[in-house]
Amino acid sequence: MTTNKLQLYSFHMSSCSFRVRIALNLKGLDYEYKPVYLLKGEQKSPEFLKVNPIGYVPALVDGDIVIADSFAIIMYLEERYPQHPLLPRDLEKRAINYQAANIVSASIQPFLIVDITKYIEEKVGPDAKIPWVKQHIGKGFAALEKLLKNHAGKYATGDGVFLADLFLAPQIHGSIQRFNFDMTPYPLLARLHEAYMQVPAIQAALPENQPDFPKT
Repeated sequence: MTTNKLQLYSFHMSSCSFRVRIALNLKGLDYEYKPVYLLKGEQKSPEFLKVNPIGYVPALVDGDIVIADSFAIIMYLEERYPQHPLLPRDLEKRAINYQAANIVSASIQPFLIVDITKYIEEKVGPDAKIPWVKQHIGKGFAALEKLLKNHAGKYATGDGVFLADLFLAPQIHGSIQRFNFDMTPYPLLARLHEAYMQVPAIQAALPENQPDFPKT
């Protein structure tokens, strides 16, 4: 196993980067934070495109291994660094974790990225952005409420922080902070959000606690 320090290409506001930061913190892995400022277009620089040709964060460097995409990174970390497992042993709960993570990563977050919301503003109009965002958040959150109803404990699928929580915590936090999303119709997710904000590994991964968070 390599002794080189892990490197994480990240942006403080990126919920995908947030997920990976939580995983690294839970597993107690030290890493070098490599900021990629998305709002300045640094993800499109030739230097970063050598790391991740599609131009998205996060990307993880582990010695000679380079991995992009938060789901792939988290599963790699799970297999290579088994401390603090991110998946429960129970097969049904494991499947629920995969499903919840996919609802966030495939059915909510892609519709909220800067390129997409900019496109909506340009093609439909500036007033269309927030309704667009809230429609997709609401649809996904409604599905998650139903999915987790019979599985949640203190966290999404029990009393341990697992894969689903890594995806849910940043999505709920970002929806509230960035879009002032009303969580009243989603009491289970609102309760989970309160629990997440007490977890040290999640607190340390919050956008405002990253080195590239604006000081003013």
